[in-house]
This record gives sequence, C-alpha cells and structure tokens, in this order.
Amino acid sequence: MVRRPGKQATSVSPTSGPAPPPELAALRKELYALADPADAIHLQRFFKTAPGEYGAGDKFLGLRVPALRQLVKEYCELADAEVLEMLASSWHEERLLALMLQVHQHGRGDAARRARIHRAYLAHTRYINNWDLVDASAGQIIGSHLDSADIVLLERLARSDDLWERRIAIVSTFHFIKQNEFGPTLKIARLLLHDSHDLIHKAVGWMLREVGKRDRGAEDAFLMKHYQVMPRTMLRYAIERHPETVRKQYLAGTL
Repeated sequence: MVRRPGKQATSVSPTSGPAPPPELAALRKELYALADPADAIHLQRFFKTAPGEYGAGDKFLGLRVPALRQLVKEYCELADAEVLEMLASSWHEERLLALMLQVHQHGRGDAARRARIHRAYLAHTRYINNWDLVDASAGQIIGSHLDSADIVLLERLARSDDLWERRIAIVSTFHFIKQNEFGPTLKIARLLLHDSHDLIHKAVGWMLREVGKRDRGAEDAFLMKHYQVMPRTMLRYAIERHPETVRKQYLAGTL
C-alpha cells in the first residue's frame, strides 16, 4: 500500500448504508487511509466546487492519481457491482477509481464483459460529473466500443442538455483519432461548435489539436471552414501546435 511520508491520515466515514462486501470494504479502508486534507482543499479549488461553479458540491478525499493507479493494480478483479457502488459515491476519488477500474477491466475483458461495462457506463453518466472523470474513461469505454461509421450514440450525447455527456461525446472520439480516423471527431466538433460552455470549447479544441498532430491538413480544412465563428478558447486550443505566424493569422481572422 502506498503511503506518503509525513502525512496524517484523515478519518473518513464510508458511505452510509448496508455493510459493503469484504473486498470493497478493504479497498475503501486503504483509500480512506491515504486521504490528505491539505490536498483535498487544493483539489476542491482546482475542480471548481464552490456554489455556482461546474463542480459545485463535489467532495474530495485528497488523493492523487498515482495512488489510485496502485489501488487499481491491487483490486483489478473487483466485481462489477462493487465498482458501480463506488461510482455512485459522493467522494470524487472513489468515482475516479471506479472508472479507472472499469477502464482496466474493459481493456482486458471478453466481448460480453466489455459490453456490460459499456452499458453500465452509459447508465451511470450522472456520476461521471467532472472533466477528469470523463477524460480518464470516455475514449476507452465508449469510443472503443463503437464503429467509426456508426456514431449515432455520440451524436445523441453531443445534443444532451448535460455538460458531461456532451464532453463524453467529443472525448470518446479520441479513440478514433488514435486509429487515424478523424471523421467522428470532426462530425462531433461541428455539433458542438456553438456550445456555450468553456469546458466543451476546451475539449473540442483539444481533440482538433490531436487530429492536427496526425494530419495537419485535416485539421486545417476543418478550421478554415469554421475558425471565424468558433469560440475563442476552442480555436486557441486547436491551434496550439501551429507555427506562431499561422496562429496569429487564425486569431486575427486574416487567413
């Protein structure tokens, strides 16, 4: 079990209700023992949990991703039902750990297991409610389950009223980008071109930039059609790797 020297463990009460199965109880015991109150305060600020912010009301134990990765190794065989119980937790790191376990199990499961995890993910999107949770899981669990010629699911998610489902839609296309298939990303980017939320602007710009890393021509063809109406943040993210002179032309609208 990972321990950081010099840190006092925080006393954290598990979610109320019936006693969890022994393996889940053991996992939570390790998780809560790693809690760091100073990190929790920092994470609450970083993930915008104040009233009116996108992560309003979210609660943090104060754990970093490397510690969670170690727990994934230790508990990689945790049962699906127990993973879903963690995903419904009020603690952010429990939800992130549950998603990391799903990604691990999805990547190593047979077709039936992958389909089961895919369905469970879609049925529990209300708990995938911050950008790190989406970004750590959407491509692996949603994108990898789809065919690039049939992205009806992603189109539906892109039209959702829920911010995080819209982010799932665009980040899921990262799977296709890695296969040098850019059509799904460009199609979902068009659907989200006029989205009102900054976190969607950033995600779309990020995915367009990833397209450009592999095929600058494909990215620029999209940008030339849309850059003058794109939200400024989306454009800045998309052209981050372009030469400075080209970036200035895009931002000045002179291309």
